[in-house]
Amino acid sequence: MPPAATLLLQMKDRVSRKQQREDHIYASAPMRRLLDAQTCALKPALQRCAGVHALLLGAVRGDAPPALPLLGCWTSLQLREGRFMGDLRAAADEPLPFVDDAFELVLLRHVLEVAPLPSDLLDEAVRVLAPGGMLALTGVHPLSGWSPWCCWRARHKLPALQMPWRLRHRLELAGMTVEQLQRVGSVWPRGKTTRHALTGAFGGGYVLVARKRRLLATPLRLKPAPVRVPANGRLSPGTRRSAAL
Repeated sequence: MPPAATLLLQMKDRVSRKQQREDHIYASAPMRRLLDAQTCALKPALQRCAGVHALLLGAVRGDAPPALPLLGCWTSLQLREGRFMGDLRAAADEPLPFVDDAFELVLLRHVLEVAPLPSDLLDEAVRVLAPGGMLALTGVHPLSGWSPWCCWRARHKLPALQMPWRLRHRLELAGMTVEQLQRVGSVWPRGKTTRHALTGAFGGGYVLVARKRRLLATPLRLKPAPVRVPANGRLSPGTRRSAAL
């Protein structure tokens, strides 16, 4: 085999092994337990969502949206190798291919950790969210035992873990009202997630729920119109005398 072909095969094999390591983080048993804990913590808020369209942006291959009885249609996208795949394909470093205010619910499931531009993706999620709609976001807390574990599983390439308080501040500046922000899951990846640990203060993951403020309608100031008084000086029934002055 020519040297160039051998080099090309080696490069492809390295890329494949790298992608398998990254997949192994979110496909591992500890991460699956953390995802289940985050789903349980979000369930009360998501059950209140109602509308026609919802959007799921995730980092897990084959991630399925939650079953919500008051939501009709889901669009599911998974971010992999710098591109969104799933119900449609799009580049991750470009704006989302949706019009403004398109979804009543936007669920970001660990996707900011693998996004090339996390801040831009968060802004895009706010853009496509309808006024009054809900944004739900999950991730691994950087100040936890999960941070070095993710670095070890990714072979010293740490995912872009987001600080929850910074996300909250950015969302509030974007006109969102944060309704829920809490840590969930076990303290360590190898720890057992008990019912008490689902919402522990030192959990390895976090959930954030925010709602987009509705646009306030500006009331119109009605200008009083003069009323012509009949010659006999009597007004019709129901007419206020102040309106004729």
